[in-house]
Amino acid sequence: MRRRAEGDPRGAARSTEARVEEAIGLARAIELDVVEGIAVPLPMFKPATLFGSGKVAELAERIEADHVGLVIVDHALTPVQQQNLEKEWGTKVIDRTGLILEIFGERAQTKEGTLQVELAHLNYQKSRLVRSWTHLERQRGGFGFLGGPGETQIEADKRALQERISRIEHELETVVRTRRLQRENRRKTPHPIVALVGYTNAGKSTLFNTLTQSDIFAKDLLFATLDPTLRRLKLPHGTEAILSDTVGFISDLPTHLVAAFRATLEEVIEATLILHVRDIAHEDTEAQAHDVMTVLEQLGVEVGKTDRLIEVWNKIDLMPEDARPSGRIQTEKGKPAIVPISALTGEGVQALLELVEKRLNEDRPVFTLSLAGDALSRLHRLYDLGEVLSRDDQEDGTTVARIRVPEKYEATFHREFPGARLQVAAEKAKDETDPQPWDPMKNT
Repeated sequence: MRRRAEGDPRGAARSTEARVEEAIGLARAIELDVVEGIAVPLPMFKPATLFGSGKVAELAERIEADHVGLVIVDHALTPVQQQNLEKEWGTKVIDRTGLILEIFGERAQTKEGTLQVELAHLNYQKSRLVRSWTHLERQRGGFGFLGGPGETQIEADKRALQERISRIEHELETVVRTRRLQRENRRKTPHPIVALVGYTNAGKSTLFNTLTQSDIFAKDLLFATLDPTLRRLKLPHGTEAILSDTVGFISDLPTHLVAAFRATLEEVIEATLILHVRDIAHEDTEAQAHDVMTVLEQLGVEVGKTDRLIEVWNKIDLMPEDARPSGRIQTEKGKPAIVPISALTGEGVQALLELVEKRLNEDRPVFTLSLAGDALSRLHRLYDLGEVLSRDDQEDGTTVARIRVPEKYEATFHREFPGARLQVAAEKAKDETDPQPWDPMKNT
């Protein structure tokens, strides 16, 4: 069932069909058998039941006829609305927030993820004090992230609930300190952090596997992965970075869930570069991008700093040939660079890697050097040790090159090319030249 009135400006860019399909996808993400998805226009919200009395009665007949055991309302419900609808329909009812929490509870694998989801769940239940989780335990045998029906009795006592929340917050603080120490240790190494963010099911995990030759779980499923994953990323000219894959975002993500996962998402907050992965083939791609930017702003990321953000237009392989974006990197002043790719086929991935390396190395030193005579035999080493930004093969047989060198190769570069001159900062800042590919046939 749909969550917004037709006049709601937040949903203006989304099609009704796509909204219903997303709600069905969320339900199927935890293996629920979906009988039917219904779009319900809401000219106005009713405080008691959300829907008008006529619509409530109409839906009650369909629920009874189809023997429906669970109704998911893709909208936030107040405790009163939830209880009244359950009474009218004679079945269990949960809202969008409850469904997302259910999915997260099933997906969490690490101790930190489990604690974060449980904290978000308990905060959600504070105002409800209803046993809204046991229906799925009975239906599916239970996934146990709260320990089953016995432990859910804490929901009947607000004081016990608050005590449990306090204990979890204390445990999470220990985890946060550990993660903070890990980040501080990473800062001591020359590896910058590159974070993948995006709407759920945009293809982040598939891209992560493609870039790092990993095999983390990636599936055409909403919230297929939840816990963050870090891997070393090797870039074309020798630069190394840490690539971070994080939980996917979604519209109307519960605010207390964002708060609970803030420690995990600090990898994004502190990242040197953020890759915003978009499913460019999806009909609601613009609305999804807006939702991601909203969550990033909630986390404190300055999305206006476009030099820190790259838009990765994924799934171009699913688009008709005449509708595909140009394969070239698109840049416009004041907006993030755009790189069209297919994480599945690999199309555009090399261009993305080169742009990532260029962005990470923009503050690295740039050197100018001249090679002549026997020294030309070492010209290929420039391409091994860094990015050759420009190369001038002069008529007298001298080659003048400008090269940007990653930190890990600086010592080797200075040892092999002691005559290289460091450019002044003003020259370095003006450099917008693309790295030059190695051409062994060019005056070597």
